[in-house]
Amino acid sequence: MLASFFTAPLEKAGNVLPASRHKPLRLPEGARIALIAPASPASDEKIEKALASLAGMGYRVREGASLRARYGYLAGPDEARLNDLHGAFADPEIDAVWCVRGGYGATRLLPQIDYRLIRKNPKPFIGYSDVTALHLAIGQRAGLVTFHGPVAAADFPENTLRHFRAVLVEPVEGYLLQAPGAGEQLPGEEYRPFVIAPGAASGPLTGGNLSLLAALAGTPFAPSFRGKIAFIEDVGEQPYRIDRLLTQLLHATDLRQAAGIALGVFADCAPKNTEFSFNLPETLRDRLGNLGMPVVYGLPFGHVAHQATFAYGMQARLDTSNQTLTLLETGVR
Repeated sequence: MLASFFTAPLEKAGNVLPASRHKPLRLPEGARIALIAPASPASDEKIEKALASLAGMGYRVREGASLRARYGYLAGPDEARLNDLHGAFADPEIDAVWCVRGGYGATRLLPQIDYRLIRKNPKPFIGYSDVTALHLAIGQRAGLVTFHGPVAAADFPENTLRHFRAVLVEPVEGYLLQAPGAGEQLPGEEYRPFVIAPGAASGPLTGGNLSLLAALAGTPFAPSFRGKIAFIEDVGEQPYRIDRLLTQLLHATDLRQAAGIALGVFADCAPKNTEFSFNLPETLRDRLGNLGMPVVYGLPFGHVAHQATFAYGMQARLDTSNQTLTLLETGVR
């Protein structure tokens, strides 16, 4: 394992509105990965798990200076976490930037990020959950294609690794992602797919964690869903909270103008009181079933081990007839 990278002085943010998206280079074998914690702190156990997983993939890891820091519910003060993000992109020896976990704290960094620095140093940036905020801001302000995929401390079963490699290592144009079929053994009821509104649609991908998408609504970093395939997931939210978050998006954003909605696995989102609550499928159908666009639940992403990797801004096709999302365009060059 390489030593921690140099923490550069904080630079003033450059809010660049890009004219086009820039694809980073694909991950080479033996790539050098900067491992950072831009939000919540990770336990030593989680960090060691991440280091072992990345080493098992053949990657060399360089730890961010704040990777093991703890500052309340954050992995170090904002300036320290921001310096790790900037340092990872600025270092010419680093091939990709991978977040060890999500949690909370990424939204605090958005106004201070040096987007010009990131635009000048394109490389794969990987993570999900709270990292949604960084994906959306970097895409908007730096024009870099980033990747919604497993955090480094996640589990990496065979299908998760296969999806990851098909997007970032040996990119496959027209790569097919499919919800579990009838008769497949499921880890839990929340994995069971269902169609909310039938149809097919194509468009660029955007989305992420539902709580983060709602938190960004009304801010300069909120995404536009118009004409796009919105992919959405969440974890640990009761149905009435899912209702509230989706209602906020429907009121505050252009989600109604999306081309289609691909829902992942909403883990641990069952009601605590079943007598006085809709269940999760009823809630999703109620909020999303009458938008005049295809919507399907149960695609392989979310706070689960079986995790697909998506490239933000790349063209995809959603088809509810076979419950598939096809990645029509590669996100790396």
